[in-house]
Amino acid sequence: MSRLFSVAAGLLLATSLVTAKAADDAAVTMPEVGKPAPKFTLPSQDGTPISLKNFHGKWVVLYFYPKDMTTGCTIEAHKFQDSLPQFEAKHAVILGVSVDTKESHQQFCAKDSLTFRLLSDTDHKVVSEYGSLSEFRGNAMAARNTFLIDPKGKIVKVWTKVNPSSAASDVLAALP
Repeated sequence: MSRLFSVAAGLLLATSLVTAKAADDAAVTMPEVGKPAPKFTLPSQDGTPISLKNFHGKWVVLYFYPKDMTTGCTIEAHKFQDSLPQFEAKHAVILGVSVDTKESHQQFCAKDSLTFRLLSDTDHKVVSEYGSLSEFRGNAMAARNTFLIDPKGKIVKVWTKVNPSSAASDVLAALP
């Protein structure tokens, strides 16, 4: 009887864990194309709070990246920086988001001459709302995803598992 009880308890525990995992996965869904972009306010590299609502009337390129000053993230940031005049000509702003601190963003911008805003999401709130929270070796970080938000605040395109080398050109091609 106790063996049967142990098996039943084990099955119940396994079912609970699977259900909890499924609930966690459901909570990490990305916002859908055609829906309003989740609102946010995050500090930029200079500490200024930046809100999505500040850019009403402009296109917003909201890109999530794993870590300041790493190879792929540096390539991606340079591609956006190099294309900044083309984005500005299309009335688009670029906002990079990671879970790094604003101090880390300051160093990244200074070291790599980045002039667009990098936003710090140390609480992982915005990264989570955009379905872009990831983990690598036990550390939370942003997954490399990009969202194109139209001037009215709706998501018009989503790129997941972005290629850092082509991210900027892919987004530019999608802008009207």
